[in-house]
Formats: sequence, structure tokens, C-alpha cells
Amino acid sequence: MIKPHGSDELNPLFIQDANARAQRVASARELPSVLVSSASAANAVMLGCGYFNPLTGYMNKADALAVAQSMRTGEGLFWPTPVLNLVPSAAAITPGQPIALTDPNVEGHPPLAIQRVDAVETFSGEELAYITAQVFGTQDSAHPGVANFNAQGNVCISGPIEVLNYSYFETDFPDTFRTAVAIREAIAARGWHKVVAFQTRNPMHRAHEELCRMAMERLGCDGLVIHMLLGKLKQGDVPAEVRDAAIRKMVELYFPANSGMVTGYGFDMLYAGPREAVLHAIFRQNMGATHFIIGRDHAGVGDYYGAFDAQSIFDSIPAGTLEIEIFKADHTAWSKKLNKVVMMREAPDHEKDDFVLLSGTAVREMLSHGIAPPKEFSRPEVAQILIGYYKNL
Repeated sequence: MIKPHGSDELNPLFIQDANARAQRVASARELPSVLVSSASAANAVMLGCGYFNPLTGYMNKADALAVAQSMRTGEGLFWPTPVLNLVPSAAAITPGQPIALTDPNVEGHPPLAIQRVDAVETFSGEELAYITAQVFGTQDSAHPGVANFNAQGNVCISGPIEVLNYSYFETDFPDTFRTAVAIREAIAARGWHKVVAFQTRNPMHRAHEELCRMAMERLGCDGLVIHMLLGKLKQGDVPAEVRDAAIRKMVELYFPANSGMVTGYGFDMLYAGPREAVLHAIFRQNMGATHFIIGRDHAGVGDYYGAFDAQSIFDSIPAGTLEIEIFKADHTAWSKKLNKVVMMREAPDHEKDDFVLLSGTAVREMLSHGIAPPKEFSRPEVAQILIGYYKNL
């Protein structure tokens, strides 16, 4: 199986032994505590799951700035986005002490992780602006990722962590949430050797389904892992439980047995476009995928990124940096001429009117009025699930 990023073996930071974990939970309740942001909590979950391999905790200020500048830590590890525990203030926290990180997303704010504090440092306004410009490609506060990043605070608590639980993800999505360790085990159990991963934060329409099928066929893959984001999204995005139901129905009805695996991971969307596309590739290498689909405007939002920026960034990464291979896809749509879904760049004789194209706004309007989009755009069973969601808004 493909090696994880940056090491020979996966290094999840979750305490596996139940007795040891119970003892650490008890000790965490006696430690000084910090209520972290949702973003920092999601970082802890990803560290616990092994998706952030080989990181051992939260970055310090120097590493965060180095990653923003060159996608490398001070020690040279390739990493595209800072992984930080940012807080508004840490006056009572001193280096060398252990602290409990408490969960902002679970009632009662239970301990999520224990962090050994290596340093407490403050970012200047100029440094935070530099990070946002480099990572998000903008400093515009209207960008949801920039807004979320800047809302966390400017004090950085760095150091290694031990993860005590997976926040709300394991309980809210028991059939879908999976660690990188668990997905590797599932891939091995299914006998898959060549595996393509598909990232989504949206329901999958017919074009997404066919894109996955194209990638599997062209790459000669044994299996597909549909890997959906289960964390916080911007306002207006479809909730994870609705996406989960819709995607599961599609795979159940339209994919052969043992060809598709529906899973999810506990992370808050960054909307960082090209940088986040690279981060997504690392997630998928760590969970055992050999290939990863990158389509148009991957992880983008608004008009902040070019249509293929999330693909071209991989051309600037030195060979051998990542073992996972990227399947670069164009926009896919139903061709009225060919009576099937095609990549638009592979149909040069087509005009725009030769495709079934619907904007997100138009689709939401149809669904909210109980109207299913054309079968060429969305599977009817998927549309009914989405209609049920929109009519209750």
C-alpha cells in the first residue's frame, strides 16, 4: 500500500488504549484548560485520525510563517497550510506545562486533547495578513476562510498533543466518519491496490458520479473512496447528514458492489482553493489512496481562484514530494449530442447549448419548489432526498 506522507508508518495521535485514554481524560480535567476554536478542534481531530501525518501537534509561529511562504516547515517538511492552535489570549499559559484543550462543538466542552506547550507566541497584524494572503490568496474579510482564520485570535500555542476523542464526528456520523487508519484497513480488507479518492462538501450530481467512474476506468482502479467533509461549512452549504444520505443512495443504486466506499472526515472547510487542494491530497495519501481527483475550482469559493489553479499548483511541487497521483479533470456535464456525461474539454465540437448545464442557484430554486432537476443532471433518488431537505428550510 502507498506510504503515508512524510513517514514509513502512519502516526495517529489518538490514544488507542482505552484504559490509558480514560486515565488521560481524568488527568485532563485537573489541568489548566483552553476552550479552542472550531478550527483548532478540527485540527486536533485530524491529528488524532492520522490525516495530518507526520505532524505531532500544532505548529509554532516560525513554522506557520515558513509554510505560508514556501509550503515547508523550518525542518523542511512539505506542508501547504499552517496547522495552528490560535486563541485570543493565553495569559495563564506558560511553556513547558500540559494543558487540556476543550471542545467548543460538544455540550459541556469536554477535554478533546492534552497539549504540551512548547511556546506561546503572538502574531502581529502584518504576520496574520501575510499568512492569509499566501494561504488563501486574498486578505478579503468576505472570504469565509479568511474570516474564520482572523476570528480565532492572534496568540499561537504550539506543541505536541495527545487526542482523547473525535469530537462530535464519531457520534453524529457513526456510519460515515472514519480515521485514516480505518480507511487503510478497509482498503486492505477489500483487496484494493489502486484506489482513487473523491473529495466533496456538496451532494453529488450525475456529473460527479460519472467523473468518479471515468477516473476509475482510465486509471484502472480497483476502488473508489468518496470522502466527504463532515465539519463546519459556510452558510448555505448543504448539511453533512443530507449529503451523506444522498451520496449513499447514489452509490447503493448506481455503483457495482465493492467498487465504492462512502466515508467522511472531521475537518472544517478552509475554502483555500489551491493550497487546500494540496492539503486534501495529503489527507488521501495518508488514508491509502493512490490517486486523487482534482476538478475545476477545487476547494474554491466565489471568484477568488482561477478554474484550474488547484490543478496547476501541483505542477510547481517538486517530483517525489507526494506519492499520490493527481487525476486532473475538467468540468463534466451531460452531452445532448452524445447522450452521456463527458468532460467538456473532450467535446470540442460542442457549443454551450449542447450540454445540460444548471447553476447552483437554479438547482436550489428547483429543489426548494419540489421540482427534480433533469435526470441528465441528477439521479431522481438523489433529487428526492434534496427536495426533502429544501422544503423544510
